Amino acid sequence: MVGVGGQTGETGEGAASAPSDLRHLGVELRRLNGEIARVVHSFATGQGLHPTDVHALAVVLDSTEPVTPSVLRRRLGLTSGAVSACVDRLERAGHLRRVRESVDRRVVHLQYVPGAQAQARKYFGPLAEAADRVRGEFSAAELDVVVRFLGSLNEELAAVKSPRA
Repeated sequence: MVGVGGQTGETGEGAASAPSDLRHLGVELRRLNGEIARVVHSFATGQGLHPTDVHALAVVLDSTEPVTPSVLRRRLGLTSGAVSACVDRLERAGHLRRVRESVDRRVVHLQYVPGAQAQARKYFGPLAEAADRVRGEFSAAELDVVVRFLGSLNEELAAVKSPRA
């Protein structure tokens, strides 16, 4: 694997050891993903949901615009049928509701139920507290770089098309 500046990510002689090399970055991103996934899976299991359902809730929570089932389909990479099943589970569990708000009554917006949102916030509170503790170890300028990096990485990853097996 080739890292930043053409450094190899292999171990052994000539291996890059700087924390900014691509291999180290990949390891830390996978660790972060794993730790978040562990908590997401636990929440999903406790709520009788699938981990994908929790990802759908995050899409609704984080969106600055109304979320429709088709937006969920695109953001999660699911089929229409899988999105319908996901939204049905979330609605039955009391996390989401379907609302027809537009002039075109065929358009359905998905809204996070406030009580369920508070419940999730309480469950995920330790993640937010951990992030806040770590955030305190960095300057505002350093955090700006981290946020810019993560934003750019998310944009790049969103553009990557997963090959079908």
